[in-house]
Amino acid sequence: MSATRNLDALRREIDAIDDAILDLLNRRAGLVMEVGQVKTVEKRDFHVPNREREIYERLLAHNTGPFPAEAVKSVFREIISASLALEAPMKVAFLGPRATFTHLATMQHFGLAAELVAQKSIPAVFEEVEKGRALYGVVPVENSTEGMVSHTLDMFMESDLKINAEVLLEVSHDLLSRTGRLDDVKKVYSHPQALAQCRKWLDDNLPGVPVVDVASTALAAQIVSEDYAAAAIASEFAAAQYDLKVVRTRIEDQVNNFTRFLVIGRKMADRSGDDKTSLMFSVKDEPGILYRMLEPFASRGVNLSKIESRPLKKKAWEYIFYLDLAGHITDPVVAEAVQDLGRYCQFVKILGSYPRAK
Repeated sequence: MSATRNLDALRREIDAIDDAILDLLNRRAGLVMEVGQVKTVEKRDFHVPNREREIYERLLAHNTGPFPAEAVKSVFREIISASLALEAPMKVAFLGPRATFTHLATMQHFGLAAELVAQKSIPAVFEEVEKGRALYGVVPVENSTEGMVSHTLDMFMESDLKINAEVLLEVSHDLLSRTGRLDDVKKVYSHPQALAQCRKWLDDNLPGVPVVDVASTALAAQIVSEDYAAAAIASEFAAAQYDLKVVRTRIEDQVNNFTRFLVIGRKMADRSGDDKTSLMFSVKDEPGILYRMLEPFASRGVNLSKIESRPLKKKAWEYIFYLDLAGHITDPVVAEAVQDLGRYCQFVKILGSYPRAK
């Protein structure tokens, strides 16, 4: 009896704390609505990413446990997302359909209260933001196994949008079907990158079974939801969305399989203190040019984390270079290095300076 009374007492105390949390959330919501009114009067931006980062950093620094640090960020991401929705609806376009990994990355960054709108293509995401129909867009740019997403890089050649943030998402692929039985699988659908990331598993476990490329992992799940003889390679989230059973979990060939996504917007992000800058440039084809384009960064101790070349579509055998470097474009040493680089370039385009994903 004593143990039962103690358990009941503990649960009553938890209920009281939950009630107090709810009261505090509503008090916070009231203040957020007042902030929204002030922003309207003073014509300020409703979404200020630096303010979000300050909240996360302060709370994580003050957290003494046992509540996990990562859970603190997850909880407050949803609180902030719901709060922003009270100030003004925040529309975010992403490469759809729903239940893709881009959708998961968008929810991870913006929370569930933002208005997330699926688009059929990467150019459509850019267009939504360029025309002001969405405040931000989210697109994939790189996978740790399969490399860069060329369509995203190509869009930056044509667009004046800026990279505002990056999101790293661990990608775990599951094999999904209506029956949940491996023996029933006569065909496998998925996005080409997902199929490539699971190639060895497919060869070992489903030899001879045809694979079919489709536009997204979510579309694969949607197709398989109507075909008992097929399976999709997609996320566990897609299984829930399309009422599928998991045949096998984590079938990707490489562990630590991450995809990097970019958040695009119309303005340059402010300095956060731990930033990256991305840029594109084209150089004149002449001896020693590769050395000269890297020297401005090496001589100033600016770390380069990525360099990627893309063919210049308007001229055969000439290339555009995509570069990621440490620091914000407003940092004097970065600005000087980029200016120095420009002496050897036909053009230089700053794609954005933004907080490094953690």
